[in-house]
Amino acid sequence: MTQLDIAKSGKVSREVRFAAKNEPVSAEGLRRLIASGKAVLPANELHKKLKPIAIGQGLKTKINANLGTSKLNASLKKELEKMDVAIKFGADAVMDLSTGGNIDRIRKEIIKRSNVPVGTVPIYQAFAGKGIKDVTGDDMFAAIEKHCNDGVDFVTLHCGVTKKALSLSKKRLAGVVSRGGSLLLKWIACNSAENPLYKNFDYVLEIARKHDVTLSLGDGLRPGCIKDATDKLQLLELKLIASLAKRARAANVQVLIEGPGHIPLNQIEKNVKLQKKLSGNTPFYVLGPIVTDIAPGYDHITSAIGGALAAFYGADFLCYVTPSEHLCLPNVQDVKEGIIAAKIAAHAADLASRLKGVQEQDDKISFYRRNLNWKKMFDLALDKEKAIAYRKKSKAKGKNCTMCGELCSLKGL
Repeated sequence: MTQLDIAKSGKVSREVRFAAKNEPVSAEGLRRLIASGKAVLPANELHKKLKPIAIGQGLKTKINANLGTSKLNASLKKELEKMDVAIKFGADAVMDLSTGGNIDRIRKEIIKRSNVPVGTVPIYQAFAGKGIKDVTGDDMFAAIEKHCNDGVDFVTLHCGVTKKALSLSKKRLAGVVSRGGSLLLKWIACNSAENPLYKNFDYVLEIARKHDVTLSLGDGLRPGCIKDATDKLQLLELKLIASLAKRARAANVQVLIEGPGHIPLNQIEKNVKLQKKLSGNTPFYVLGPIVTDIAPGYDHITSAIGGALAAFYGADFLCYVTPSEHLCLPNVQDVKEGIIAAKIAAHAADLASRLKGVQEQDDKISFYRRNLNWKKMFDLALDKEKAIAYRKKSKAKGKNCTMCGELCSLKGL
């Protein structure tokens, strides 16, 4: 039985009970959210080390960290190090997007070592090392099944990339920037055939249901620049995957919907609310969104700005963006900075939404700051190590810092 099966039957699963301990809702409240499709709990029965988390309406905003090798940089050791850092600094989930090296081994080692949900994009492996013409629909489904059988908790599948998108994609400034979306559009054009993941969606559901793997319906046609935001191509895909999400829930398969992308501040609320309306409040997973295109090297900041707003308006799951976005494969430091930025965005949104218990950390750190208790303030910081390093670097004496020194506004009050 899937988590959705169990929730609809009125029972509270062990995984739901565990996840609810870290949420502002009861176990029964979480069960009802999952039963209605407003929340998901990605938990493949084969992922033995997993500590389940829930994603969805009224829950704390979750963040994901993308990992994975490329053909030019395929070190398993480095990816595992990135994963450890991501989880240490607050990633609620990780995705292995590997396209180079021993892809099967990398995925299996990440699942074996991770205690947070693991996601993948199976068609990356289906296309890796092959020409577009050499890939068949059966290859795509075999990759999906393989990943599910290995224990992944959620898979991104670009089921909404269809023949109708071909002509519209040529009108964009940035074209199609999703790797999965681009591969499938090329496959459709090359074969003059419909996307197998859309055409045979019932088979997708059958595979996912077998191990209760959550579907993350990918935004293969997401805007890759501000000019393309909320265009006809993006909305075409959104409407289609919203309908597919309803089919997934009817089959008792848990489902997320992925969203943009590059979106200016004034369009974020519209995007989030439209997705929720079309999909029946399916949990929304957004990349950023990135709110300006002028900041290569700083897109962890542009995405955190967009992520905070998106989460406040109802997005449930933020995919982190690192400083190396658009430039190169991230290193360990990039991963850390991306996670911290996304964590700040998620917390800021939850704080503004007045979720139960969220402000406690802010109040505690403010109390210790007011009393110049540096140690306890550092213990509550998102990045304790960085805060301590700044303090040591300043060579401050006593309780004062080097900003105000003896003129400290808090001293003696």
